[in-house]
Amino acid sequence: MSDRRALPYVALIALALIWGASFLFIKVAVHDMSPEVLLLMRSASGLVALAVLVRAMGRPLLGEGWRSRIGSYVIMAVTNAVVPWIAIAWGEQHISSGLASILNSTTTLWTAVLIYWVMPSERPTLLNYAGVAIGLAGVVVLVTPELTSHGVSGSFLGAMAVILAALSYAANALYQRRKMRHVSVMEVSIGQLIATVIFAIPIAAPTLPSMHVALISLGAVVALGAGGTGIAYLLYYYVMNNLGAVRASGVTLLVPVTAVFWGAAVLGEHVTVTIVAGMVVILAGIVLTNIRRSPRLEPAAERGSAAA
Repeated sequence: MSDRRALPYVALIALALIWGASFLFIKVAVHDMSPEVLLLMRSASGLVALAVLVRAMGRPLLGEGWRSRIGSYVIMAVTNAVVPWIAIAWGEQHISSGLASILNSTTTLWTAVLIYWVMPSERPTLLNYAGVAIGLAGVVVLVTPELTSHGVSGSFLGAMAVILAALSYAANALYQRRKMRHVSVMEVSIGQLIATVIFAIPIAAPTLPSMHVALISLGAVVALGAGGTGIAYLLYYYVMNNLGAVRASGVTLLVPVTAVFWGAAVLGEHVTVTIVAGMVVILAGIVLTNIRRSPRLEPAAERGSAAA
């Protein structure tokens, strides 16, 4: 394989390492700031980084008719940032960054569950739902030991908070597919980040006076926003354009692995047999959930109407 042909795969690995490191950055940041302040700083730094990159590419921040999409930006800000970012940050105050990344990967499973009612025409197959069942069994493997040993403790609630974030991400994915699929993803990202910053200011205001931010925490938030949002988006679209959507979605399977690696290597988090077993079961479920039936050949008239 030539160096040029290998570049998209190198970008895919880099993307997995960056998104996996996001959980590490969150873990570092919540030592010195509340989840609400983290939401504000993450969204603000991400907005600045992405706006600079978009303008550097010669694109407008928001396309024509953006005012008609303000409501959608608000909904996406809540489901793709406000709820999940606060929930994950709160959860990582009680569980490891590696475990948080594994539980967050269940977004694919929850999407398959919700799509049954939201988009009946795209309902998964029985094999896909078998994958959902297997993946959720992996969640049970991860949370049962803590629940049986300590009851409804901080660790269990932290795990549930991350699962709530995964549910919110799933709802966002379906909303974007139904309402915003024909809008530039760059514009969608900018629009929802602007709305997130607006929401985050009053949410974070009560805890701002008591914030004591160390340099390392500030650096973690900037890396989380600029790297996890700006640079990662560019890498993702590069991989999507060169490898296709199916191979690009493989990053979903790599992120928990890289996050566990970062947590163990940098923070010294313990990787237990339970964590490894739960991760393997969940990732196996995700693989089965993503298997799609062969596309049905549609009549010419039907294909024409679908493209209109």
